[in-house]
Amino acid sequence: MPQQSSYRIGEVFSPIDNLKKYYYLIYTIVAIPIIFFCIGAIALFEGVGGIVISIPIIGTLIFVLYWIPLFYETIRYELTRTEMTWRRGVWFRQTGIVPYSRITNIDIIQGPVMRIFGISSLKIQTAGYSAQPHAELQLTGIAEPEELRELIMGFVRSGPGIATESGGDGTAGVSSDPVVDELRQIRAILGRIEEKQ
Repeated sequence: MPQQSSYRIGEVFSPIDNLKKYYYLIYTIVAIPIIFFCIGAIALFEGVGGIVISIPIIGTLIFVLYWIPLFYETIRYELTRTEMTWRRGVWFRQTGIVPYSRITNIDIIQGPVMRIFGISSLKIQTAGYSAQPHAELQLTGIAEPEELRELIMGFVRSGPGIATESGGDGTAGVSSDPVVDELRQIRAILGRIEEKQ
């Protein structure tokens, strides 16, 4: 029996729980030396000076420990027939839309620690308006990256190419390269100027 896809069009999905564990591990790796630093500061300054230095540092560590699950709960992704949407952020909310027509490539990233937790990240490359490809979005905490990449790339392949961002009268055509589109528009404009002369 074929395995049913975990990703469905129009359904919001979140990273798997192991992403939170991954964040906690990174937190622990960073926090342990900081705690030793605070203990050393208290011992070195013998009392109040070390405590004054350590209190904001320990407060920050406690805040980050509290913040990790809150941030994890805000991460949401959704695939529609024409685009991907994402949102995240506890106090400063970030949302975005990436049309499939702008996606040029999707890379799967999985370091050794991520492999232990069974998670990957998908780095979505798009053709930017400046004609320089850049990472528009990174989907983190994905358990089945190949399946998700194939689903997204299926929409990319079945859709139209990257359209010109400035529109025009339709003579510019559609291309996978914004520079080529811009040159076609310039050629069309020059052609109209010659016709008027």
